[in-house]
Amino acid sequence: MAEIIVALDVQTRAEAVSKIETIGEAVGFYKIGMELFTAEGPDVVKAVRDMGKKVFLDLKFHDIPRTVERAVRSAAKLGVDLLTIHSTGGRAMIRAAADAAAEFGAAGPKVLAVTVLTSLDRTDLEDVGITGRSPADQVFEMARFAVANGASGLVCSPMEVGRLSAALPAGTLFITPGVRPAGAALGDQKRVATPAEAVRDGATHLVVGRPILAAPDPAAAARSILDEIRA
Repeated sequence: MAEIIVALDVQTRAEAVSKIETIGEAVGFYKIGMELFTAEGPDVVKAVRDMGKKVFLDLKFHDIPRTVERAVRSAAKLGVDLLTIHSTGGRAMIRAAADAAAEFGAAGPKVLAVTVLTSLDRTDLEDVGITGRSPADQVFEMARFAVANGASGLVCSPMEVGRLSAALPAGTLFITPGVRPAGAALGDQKRVATPAEAVRDGATHLVVGRPILAAPDPAAAARSILDEIRA
């Protein structure tokens, strides 16, 4: 069954720990992004790990291959389970990240490639010089490139996961932000789907933030999404 990852979109370690305690056993996987990691550093990763939870470190490494290789090693030593790189870093960078993760064997992190951010649409791509190609087509080409060069999976919109899961090798991970239960506010996401739709199309992990964190009862909100996935 697909797994929920709760995005810890908070500003402090104390807030993160409080949210995890409130959600309890309903969720076992948490995403730490740039905002929280910049504020609290590796200590927040250790805090989440010490609570018996898995960590998705979403820092989207994008630099020369040697720098990314060293960053992946550092993340692996923290015990993270998933981490992200930008696929636009190129073949050598993707391979350097994958090779560094592989040094830690089965206990090492899975390297996920980011293709097109879920906050972007066709107009946004045109603004940065990518013309004549839809977000879906850009995602598809970058996804095939990343997996061919060693990425274990992808961060992609639930709107594209069906096409990708049909085309890429079995065992590829598909981590989908932009998941919103029916009736939930979209926030800054433009390419979204419900949990049931995303899982049906092949998502292996669903990243959910505000619909759980901002709910009156976060644990109940998480269980509701899990029930929808099971159904």
